[in-house]
Amino acid sequence: MAQTAGDDPMSTPSSTGKVPVGGAEIHYEIHGDGPPLVLLHGGVNPSDTFGAPLAAMAKTHQVIAIHMRGHGFSTDSDEPWSAELMADDVAAVLRRLGIGKARVMGYSLGAAVALHVAMRHPELVEKLVSVSVAFRTEGEYPEVRQAFEQMPGMAAAIGSQIAASPLAQLYPDVDWETMMRKSGEMNLVERDWSEGIKAIEAPTLLVFADADSIRPEHMVEFWKLLGGGQRDAGLDGSQRPASQLAIIPNTTHYSLIQSPLLTEVATAFLSQ
Repeated sequence: MAQTAGDDPMSTPSSTGKVPVGGAEIHYEIHGDGPPLVLLHGGVNPSDTFGAPLAAMAKTHQVIAIHMRGHGFSTDSDEPWSAELMADDVAAVLRRLGIGKARVMGYSLGAAVALHVAMRHPELVEKLVSVSVAFRTEGEYPEVRQAFEQMPGMAAAIGSQIAASPLAQLYPDVDWETMMRKSGEMNLVERDWSEGIKAIEAPTLLVFADADSIRPEHMVEFWKLLGGGQRDAGLDGSQRPASQLAIIPNTTHYSLIQSPLLTEVATAFLSQ
């Protein structure tokens, strides 16, 4: 369930700031102490990711929570959105903070951005956690594609509904109609990131819900691109790939980010 202003979902950061990038100002918050972990939220509502999941990860990491352009406390420019553009925003924040290498974890939209940070700026990524994203357009179910296709035309109606909701109290400066239009347009672009994913060097954990918006056969194909599913790992496990796959039971694409098991699995992977 999405958290709202009345739920007090977010912990108090130790520091915050904004980094100017390409006409936008990218907001970041720093929580906790330990190895740096960039945490990237899903679409529309950063508090889904920056509530309980952030608090859990900040117990073992210095979490750099970045608001994507046009989301949360970041501003926007007129440029169309893309995972590539937002990945460059993330890289700019890390470089401004002087962080040479970090662990990166993203959910949904944030997972797409995290993958592109690893593909476009591999020198910045130590480990990667990708939560519930398809690397190719047809990896999503038809009803998901249909929703994205309808989103630009419904942006005004959806935006006005959100503007009257508690979420708007959390993020009062967001242009909700523009967000919905740009989100739809961003997801209408056909994508196939196969070649880039095969070249990712950072050990990667893929996480999906067992009732995800993504086809199960696509999850397996994704896993194979990272070297998984090629052979038995052997009695001693010495033949297993560096990357890992987790499917969280009794979750959907929309509830997965709030599952305590997700943060448990991610923390275990990042600590190895």
